[in-house]
Formats: sequence, structure tokens, C-alpha cells
Amino acid sequence: MKPADTRWRTVDIVVASVIAVAFGVIFWAWGFVWTATEGAFAFFPPAQSVLYGLWLLPGALGGLVIRRPGAAFYCEFLAAFVSVLLGSQWGTMAILQGAFQGVGAELGFAAFRYHSFRLPAALLSGALAGLAAAIFDQIRYYAALDLWNVRLPIFVITVLSATVVAGIGAWSLTRALAGTGALDRFPAGRDRATI
Repeated sequence: MKPADTRWRTVDIVVASVIAVAFGVIFWAWGFVWTATEGAFAFFPPAQSVLYGLWLLPGALGGLVIRRPGAAFYCEFLAAFVSVLLGSQWGTMAILQGAFQGVGAELGFAAFRYHSFRLPAALLSGALAGLAAAIFDQIRYYAALDLWNVRLPIFVITVLSATVVAGIGAWSLTRALAGTGALDRFPAGRDRATI
């Protein structure tokens, strides 16, 4: 097995930045969706965590498209940073949170030594980003809440949402983009059959 290519090309930096900035705008808007849907989850507030996975999508997507060490972290972190510049309701804390989530997403690809970018790697990236997010939130936002009725359900739902939305979502989006030819300058576009 040959070593993973670690050199970033200019096109890698540009596309990773475009992914991150686009998701930074989506993050900012998703904050409004989160606030607007609180009432819909009044029956069981931890269930709102089902919406969490979207915030973790750029890390897995960046890793699948760019396929370079650091791509998942870069996309997740920069997206969080952009959302803060736009006025995220969570303030500058979102930058630190984006870093934690980016590390989680990155570890999913590192576990495969940056050699596999198929569905299992995407699922692991999403799940580990969700795990990082859930741990961060438990410490930062939920430490004073009841463990069994609130914190544990939030934790589990966050990880599941991340696995499905960020993992499967990023994998599906990468396949769809590759099918259009938009990723032909990337291994993800050239390896359509193996994604």
C-alpha cells in the first residue's frame, strides 16, 4: 500500500475553502432553524439533537473530496469560523467547537490511514465528529442537566445524527458530485466506481 499523498495542490485549498465557506453560511442559517424548532421538540427536548448532523457535514465532505490529511479538520474548522464571522448565536465558542468537531472528523479518515474513502470511512468520520461534538456539548452546555433523562439522550442522538447526516450525507453528496463530473480533478471524481 503506497503512502497517502499529503501534498495539497492549489485546487485542493480552493475547493476545501469553498466547501467550508458555503457551510459556514449554512451553519449560520441553521442556527435560526435550531432556534425556530425548539417548540416542535417540547415533547422531548433532547430529540432536537436529530438536527445536529448538518453542523458536522463539511468535515466528512472535505475529507471525502480532498483526500488529504487535514482536509476534514480544515473544512469543519473554517466553516465554524465563518459562521462566527457572520454572527453565530453561539459566539466565538463555535470556533473552539468547530476545532473539536474537525479533529473528530479527521480521525475517521486517519483510522484508515487516508487510504479508504468509501462509506465505512465516511460513517466513521461522521460518528467521531458527532462523538467530539457530544463530548464538547456535555462539558460546555449540559453539565448541570440530569444525566439519564437529558444528557445521555442528547449524547446518543447527536452521535447518531452525525453518523447518518454527516457520514452517509457526505458520502452521498460526494457520489452525486462525482457523477456530474464536478470532481474530475480529484480522486473522488476519478474513482466514481469505488466511492
